[in-house]
Amino acid sequence: MSNDTNAALLSNGVETLIERLRAEGVAKGREEAERIVHDAERRAEWLVTQAQEEADRILAKAREHSERLKRSTQEALQVAARDTVLHLKSHLSAQFAAQVGRLVSRELSDEALLEKLIVELVGRVREDLQLDQARGAEVVLPRDVVGIEELRRHPEQLKKGTLSHFVLVMAEKMLREGVGFSVADDDKGGVRLRLNEGEMEVDLTSETVTALLMAHLQPRFRALLEGIVH
Repeated sequence: MSNDTNAALLSNGVETLIERLRAEGVAKGREEAERIVHDAERRAEWLVTQAQEEADRILAKAREHSERLKRSTQEALQVAARDTVLHLKSHLSAQFAAQVGRLVSRELSDEALLEKLIVELVGRVREDLQLDQARGAEVVLPRDVVGIEELRRHPEQLKKGTLSHFVLVMAEKMLREGVGFSVADDDKGGVRLRLNEGEMEVDLTSETVTALLMAHLQPRFRALLEGIVH
């Protein structure tokens, strides 16, 4: 075989080797590229899944927080409404008691009514408790209505039809029956009858009468506020 022939065969062999290496390189590169793409796709799917799970957790946490906030707000509103109603009922009850107290004080400052109370009180006690046998009976008058000692010293200042005039007129008769008069040392108004030198006392002051009335009226007033009765 000549040298030229050998050179041609060597050249063909080299080209064939180069072509085979190139083909193998291309195939390997394509295979690597496909693997990279596949891994990238799997990574992308994993990232999407993780993002979705994180979004679901955040959303669930937000909903839970919202529900807690909603419940807390509702509970706070219920407590505030309850407290407001209780405060309003308490305020209205206090206003009602104050109004009853003012009405009682006004009525018990009426001299004509006080005269009737004194007569009725002394008469009733005389019958029920045998006043004639009682020791030291005393009618206590409101100090803002009458000043007995002052009137005794200045009887010319009496006006007929007033409580002072009534007391002075009745005093002589009642004194004979063992009943005295005095003036209260407080501003409770109304009248009181003390028996047996203060051992017993029939209290018809504004404070006591108001308390008695409220004991009767307060339950009904509260029932009205509760809507139990109309």
